[in-house]
Amino acid sequence: MATELVGWLSAAILLCTLIRQVYTQWRAGSAGGVSRWLFVGQVCASIGFVVYSALVKNWVFVVTNALILVTAIVGEIVVLQNRRRDHNGDGSGGNNRVVRVSRREFRSGRNGHRRDVR
Repeated sequence: MATELVGWLSAAILLCTLIRQVYTQWRAGSAGGVSRWLFVGQVCASIGFVVYSALVKNWVFVVTNALILVTAIVGEIVVLQNRRRDHNGDGSGGNNRVVRVSRREFRSGRNGHRRDVR
């Protein structure tokens, strides 16, 4: 039982880091620096690992790799949406300057920053 606990805890840590990365990419709204093959390779590898894990009846890895597969698919969707947005523009009329705002300023609406920005 302790052996499986190590596996489940490790799986949880890995999934948290992957989910956080996909969330960060989604929130950034840009596909810059992301390889086209990153999520494709991750999807293919995860499918293979799910099948292998099922064949050897290792349920920790079946669940973990199935969840990693879902994360890869969501990540690919986010990257494709961001690429489309990068390619089509964001509707700002070419005014794509970056403004640094602290979370406190953003939440309070101080300094004239709009709270509904993407």
